[in-house]
Amino acid sequence: MNKSYCAFVLLIMLFSATVQAQQAKEIRRFQLKEVKQGVAVDAVHFYVINNSSISKHTKTDGKQVAYWKDTTGIFKHLNSGIIIGNKLYCANSNYPDKPMASSIEIFDAATLRHMDTHSFGLFPGSATWIDFHQGHWWVAFANYSDKNMDGGRDNRWTTLVKFTAQWQQVESWAFPQEVLASFAPKSTSGGAWGKDGLLYCTGHDKPEMYVLQLPKRGPTLRYLKTIPTISEGQAFAFDHSAKNAVIFYGITRNDNYVVVSKIE
Repeated sequence: MNKSYCAFVLLIMLFSATVQAQQAKEIRRFQLKEVKQGVAVDAVHFYVINNSSISKHTKTDGKQVAYWKDTTGIFKHLNSGIIIGNKLYCANSNYPDKPMASSIEIFDAATLRHMDTHSFGLFPGSATWIDFHQGHWWVAFANYSDKNMDGGRDNRWTTLVKFTAQWQQVESWAFPQEVLASFAPKSTSGGAWGKDGLLYCTGHDKPEMYVLQLPKRGPTLRYLKTIPTISEGQAFAFDHSAKNAVIFYGITRNDNYVVVSKIE
């Protein structure tokens, strides 16, 4: 058997066997008509993001209060979103088209009216998630180890990029090998900074959340632990209105649920 393959399998086994001190406990769930890419959340509502549509719902009962659908044919793969003030910022890409191109699309959180855009143009990776932390934008650019590979780059080229508030690139980091092995053949689909100053990421479909931190030296994020979840990868959102608990909204795509969980 190929030595590199054996080493890869051993790495996954060790990664899966890591002792977990935390887990996500389901609080409630909402089954909706379509839940495919991710969810954003504010104090009163959650927002379901699909490839080319967004729906807004009350957190109390899941009632839909606003809806937007692209009629231009431009939006093929909205990936995730975050609410900042009265705006919803969504990571967008041309996935699965090549070469990869991405943008941030900005919507009015109240009405879901499209307001503005920031284009990355052709970039070595597809923008899958966005956050704003400590005065900077943080965007993950995914690469894949399957038929969606572009330019010879497999998922090891997945990158976290830090930008100023005016979108000037400052720094970037690679993801650790342990996490990439778990992502494979896909990449990171969700991510957000936690209250504890750590970075939480999800993959494409596994019910897991990976906790990372910026390295004190070197170009690679540091892996800390894995938290088992009920939601299955894709984009999630921390509910920052929950002051005394760590609550997040995630999704299960096969049965179109938004799942609300508490990390304990």
